[in-house]
Amino acid sequence: MGASDMVMSTHQDGQTTQTAPWLSAELAANIESDAALRALLAPVHRWLNTLSVRNHSPHTLTAYFAGLNQLALFLRGKRLTWTRCDKRQLAQHISQRLDEDKLALASVQQELSAIRHFYGWLIEEDLARINPTTGYQLKRSPRPLPSIADVDLLTQLLDQQIPDTPEQARLWLRDKAMFELLYSSGLRVGELVALDMADVDLSDLRVRVTGKGNKTRLVPLGAKAAEAMTRYLQHRNLWVEQMDSALFISEKLGTRLSTRAVQQRLKVAATRAGIAQNMYPHLLRHCFASHMLSGSGDLRAVQEMLGHSDISTTQIYTHVDFAKLTQVYDRAHPRATHTQNDENPT
Repeated sequence: MGASDMVMSTHQDGQTTQTAPWLSAELAANIESDAALRALLAPVHRWLNTLSVRNHSPHTLTAYFAGLNQLALFLRGKRLTWTRCDKRQLAQHISQRLDEDKLALASVQQELSAIRHFYGWLIEEDLARINPTTGYQLKRSPRPLPSIADVDLLTQLLDQQIPDTPEQARLWLRDKAMFELLYSSGLRVGELVALDMADVDLSDLRVRVTGKGNKTRLVPLGAKAAEAMTRYLQHRNLWVEQMDSALFISEKLGTRLSTRAVQQRLKVAATRAGIAQNMYPHLLRHCFASHMLSGSGDLRAVQEMLGHSDISTTQIYTHVDFAKLTQVYDRAHPRATHTQNDENPT
């Protein structure tokens, strides 16, 4: 049975209904009772099916379907097909999503991206000739700067004293290894919990990371992180159940740790270290990026290590350390506001 057979069911009218994870039971029932909508969504299901075969994540497929389903409802209401949707119709739909549905600009951007990619596929399949999204752009809102913790705060977190109780002491060895790795190598929390034992090379100090879009990258492993990892692995080998390949596992369950567990453990560690700032795993990734750029200035290298496909995503970290830049400017520029120890004029 092929992939398309696994997710499609055929009706008497020749149309198909999606039963894949991107379609909820409630939505499937609504589509089932609406022949016009079902006809509009048939090519959408085919497209998503091809993406599923290419290992796109269920989250991405669900988001794509949600955006295209909204446009399909709009087109059905106007008795239009995909090929009859031009820039004017698209602009009207987007305006409705923003003004009437009160959707956030970022969410509409995601829907527009799904529409753009879908029309690209329609054109490849000779099902359409024009992509209405070509040249169409939403005005982007300024991207907020990421939160950053300074080096002293991270030292306070990572170099805190080991807990007194044996149970908490064992957990801290694992937690410290996780937090050191997040900061050392700039991993996303999802990438961290997905790591297997074979992904870490302690001799060559590097980590193989599988990021967004199942893209793999090699990132350096800092000496502090490697040291923490070595201490943790002695306990991990005692906790593991059923030969689980996961690098970071639950002491109680002996299986792969969840992202939620990492988030909770970081908050516990921050509280124990007396840190008032809100600590979360992605903050350590932000700190890695900001501190690496501040120390090296090598934007391309940091982009590679973070796994950013677009360098503009990395560039946002160049704005974070502006206070330090102004200090350098004040010290160095002859016309800055700093005071100079000039000799008194005679």
